[in-house]
Amino acid sequence: MTTKTAAKKTTTTKGTTAKNTTTDKDTKSGFNADERAAMKERAKELRAEAKGAKNREKGLADLESKIAEMPDDDRALAETIHRIVTENAPDLLPKTWYGMPAYADANGKTICFFKAASKFGARYAELGFNEDAMLDDGTMWPTAYAISALSPAQEKAIATLVTRAVS
Repeated sequence: MTTKTAAKKTTTTKGTTAKNTTTDKDTKSGFNADERAAMKERAKELRAEAKGAKNREKGLADLESKIAEMPDDDRALAETIHRIVTENAPDLLPKTWYGMPAYADANGKTICFFKAASKFGARYAELGFNEDAMLDDGTMWPTAYAISALSPAQEKAIATLVTRAVS
C-alpha cells in the first residue's frame, strides 16, 4: 500500500499571498500524477503490442489521436515533426510511447519521439532519440532537443537528424 502526501505551497509576492497549490507526490515511488499516467499509458501500449498491434495503421491512428489532444502550440510542433519524420524516414512505424508520438524501427524499437511541453508542464517541447538511433558522434552527443518553435532551418536540421538516426 502506498502512502500519498499532498504538499501545499504558499508564496508571498509584494505583500500578497498567492493561491495555494497542491502537488500530489507518491512518497514511496516518487512519481507525480503525470508521470504515473505516462507509465500507465506505456503499460497499455505494451499490452497492445503483445497482442500484435504493431501495424502501421493502428500506430498511425494512435499517434494522430495523441497529437489531436494536444494544445495548439504543441499540436503545431508535433504535426511538423510528424511530417518531417514520415518524409525522411518512411520506414519508421508511427506509434505512441508513454503516450507520446513516436516512431519505431521494424523491430519495434523506438527511434525518436516527440514530448509535448504540456505533457509534464515543461516550458518547451522535446524531440528525443533513443539508443537505437544512429546519432553517435565520438564519445558524447545530444539525444534530446528542446523546441519552442520551428523555422525552416530547424526543420532542415531535424530532417538531417532523422535521416541520420535511421542510417
